[in-house]
Amino acid sequence: MAMSSEDKPRLPFVSLEQSVREAISAINDGLVGIAMVVDEEQHLVATLTDGDIRRAILANTSLSAPVSKLVAAKAESPYPLPISARVGTSRVELLNLMQGRGIRQLPLLDDSGRVVDLVTLDNLLPEDLLPIQAVIMAGGYGTRLQPLTDEMPKPMLPIGERPLMELIIDQLKQSGIRRVNVTTHFRPDKITDYFGDGSSFGVEIRYVEEDHPLGTAGAVGLVEGTTEPLLVINGDILTRVNIREMVRYHQHQGAELTVAVLPYELAIPYGVIECEGSRVIGLREKPHVSLLVNGGVYLLQPEIIHYFPEGERFDMTDLIQLLLDNDRPVASFPVVEYWRDIGEHTDYEQARRDFEDGRLRP
Repeated sequence: MAMSSEDKPRLPFVSLEQSVREAISAINDGLVGIAMVVDEEQHLVATLTDGDIRRAILANTSLSAPVSKLVAAKAESPYPLPISARVGTSRVELLNLMQGRGIRQLPLLDDSGRVVDLVTLDNLLPEDLLPIQAVIMAGGYGTRLQPLTDEMPKPMLPIGERPLMELIIDQLKQSGIRRVNVTTHFRPDKITDYFGDGSSFGVEIRYVEEDHPLGTAGAVGLVEGTTEPLLVINGDILTRVNIREMVRYHQHQGAELTVAVLPYELAIPYGVIECEGSRVIGLREKPHVSLLVNGGVYLLQPEIIHYFPEGERFDMTDLIQLLLDNDRPVASFPVVEYWRDIGEHTDYEQARRDFEDGRLRP
């Protein structure tokens, strides 16, 4: 059972010679978390999942590196050869194969080994609700977007015909999250009048009002009675990050907090001299520096709420540092999907164009 031709995009193919960055684009365009590496005749050479890409980013692999570098690295994995099935394989056999190998996507080949279709675990099994709550941080003033935010909270700015925060809530719902907490401060009526209790949007919304700004984390400490993990997302972040995959990753890492990170490459336009004291020991000509930056999406265990100071300003960076100081496990989850911080006018205009171009498909 594969996706019908009416509801699936073009199959996500890449070649060995293309870059990791192009593989990320293929995965995002395909919407199924995988790119299939093929030769000129569409024979399957390898597969690259979003998990493979995330591991490569954590290993400091350049986004400009060829796909062949990632394929070579997979040769050392437990499954060096791509797992596939023949077209016409029964649903039960496909499901057994995918669950037995712990995979979520499966290329389907014809008799000559060419890729002709793709099946995903989501096609075969309905997704359950996630046992977590979400917190949308929507209390900021959005001063960098004035005058648009003079009387309007930034999460209520329109993207297409809907507020930015409605797109966030829609993604949470599609990911299996039904309980959403929204922190408010500036013009909370604009948010509460529009969303109400959330029932019209398929979720249950509770509001947490900040009497005074409590920073990027402080209001999370006001969420009452939670015994479940909390997914915290800034109200000005537009992303298609795979929330279910982030939850699985968080659990596998045994983390108390997982922070979404983005690969960021900085090109230094000069030759860099490496020294030990006054002695030159090396030279790198115009190097690229690969960094990971904060993506504004966090997953945290409820037991760390006691670290939050009551009624005081407290940022997520403070929480991360506090956990590290107490030797608590903090994990990073690389985002390879669409991501944009609506912080400046140029970011907002780009997000609107992205929505019109279809890059913000769920």
